[in-house]
Amino acid sequence: MNFHWALFLDLGTISAGLLVATLIRAKVRFFQRYLIPNALTAGFILLPLYNFVFPRLGLNAGGLGELVYHLLSISFVAMTLRRSGPAGTWGDKRIYSTSVGILSQYAIQALLGLAVTYVLMRTLMPSLFPSFGFLLPLGYALGPGQAYAIGQGWEAFGFRGGGTIGLTFAALGFLWACFGGIFLVNFGIRKGWLEKEYADRLARKGIRRGVYAPGENLPAGSYLTTETEAIDSMTFNTAIVLVVYLCAYLLLSLITYLLTFAGKLGHDLAVNLWAISFIFAALVGLVAKTLLKKLRVEHTVDNQTLTRLAGLSVDLMVAASIAAISLVVVTEYWLPILILALLGGVLTLVTVPWISSRMFRDHKFHRTLIIFGASTGTLPTGLALLRSIDPDFETPVASDYMYATGLTFVLAIPFILSINLPAYSATTGNMNYFLYAVLVSVGYLIFSVLSFLFISRSRAFKAANHVWMHEPHDGR
Repeated sequence: MNFHWALFLDLGTISAGLLVATLIRAKVRFFQRYLIPNALTAGFILLPLYNFVFPRLGLNAGGLGELVYHLLSISFVAMTLRRSGPAGTWGDKRIYSTSVGILSQYAIQALLGLAVTYVLMRTLMPSLFPSFGFLLPLGYALGPGQAYAIGQGWEAFGFRGGGTIGLTFAALGFLWACFGGIFLVNFGIRKGWLEKEYADRLARKGIRRGVYAPGENLPAGSYLTTETEAIDSMTFNTAIVLVVYLCAYLLLSLITYLLTFAGKLGHDLAVNLWAISFIFAALVGLVAKTLLKKLRVEHTVDNQTLTRLAGLSVDLMVAASIAAISLVVVTEYWLPILILALLGGVLTLVTVPWISSRMFRDHKFHRTLIIFGASTGTLPTGLALLRSIDPDFETPVASDYMYATGLTFVLAIPFILSINLPAYSATTGNMNYFLYAVLVSVGYLIFSVLSFLFISRSRAFKAANHVWMHEPHDGR
């Protein structure tokens, strides 16, 4: 009988990598000290295997990109469905401020990427694909699924290895989210950026090996919301997540069909919308959560179980996205990748705290961490950083970000439409398309600056030469 094993071979291999990484974390103090996530370690263990060993055995990395794409959306659904504490509303300034913080990084990273691409095209690398610089915001601010999907789409325009380069930027973004985030957490606590009550709580936590010791009191990872003889609680919660993802697929299919009537522009928009399916997954998740609340059955959804499902998706996704990188293709573009990865990471590390400390009035450091994590990795990466100072999501920060996702999507439509413009420069030879993309990014930067001034008012440029603006009530 001919059964397809590719998916389970990949899942089994990634799982083996995660187990080895867990053993390393438990035994090697370096990994404990710097709190390196096991998924990151697993990805780098699997990277040379998928490049040099597994292809000889008939197993390649072709399916990993698709796995990353779907897992990102599933993690968004699971986190969106969680019942949350007091959150903002659509008209709340916290929601709008969070959206502005996200969009500002889109603009900054896009302009940096396009500027570096233009300079390299005019000097050292005249054959560099014009859309190359857009892979910085795609890999950092949007995530591996989007970077892979859109980069792969550019291969039809002549960008060889576009999907792999997208995953490379996503992997480097995860490194910035991990090591840059750890640096940001420790530096922020040391400098008094975190409120005193949270800093005192963290001071009582020790360094963990990644597994609990024998006899240690184990926390409850999830609760049963259904009677097992009827349906297992994990099955029930997983079914809700998968049904929501199915509805997101149906919604995108409907939108794609309607956009076909708009001709080529509609077709291009549809392609880009599929690349950011995680936003639609989050939007449908919000609708589903509202529906569950209206039907008074939201109590059947367990937060802890959904958090575990999101954690499973993220761990597999991070390991798979790194393992899927083709070292041969990366070697060809090592110079622009290195320049953009370093400059983009440093710029994000500096600008996010600067903007957040002046724009937000509550939980400033919490909001800084989630925006930084989401601007270098993915939303789950931001949640992982947030969890380091808010392990039970007691603050409204995570919920506010979920609501902001919907607003961000609406505001980001012109940006999404502009993503393919530089690629047309490659096929037509007309650099005006590249210029149009630059102008769109400049427009977003102007919008972000004006919104920042409106929100921050007198605080906008207070202590402008300091990355963090302290206030009297800050925990120092």
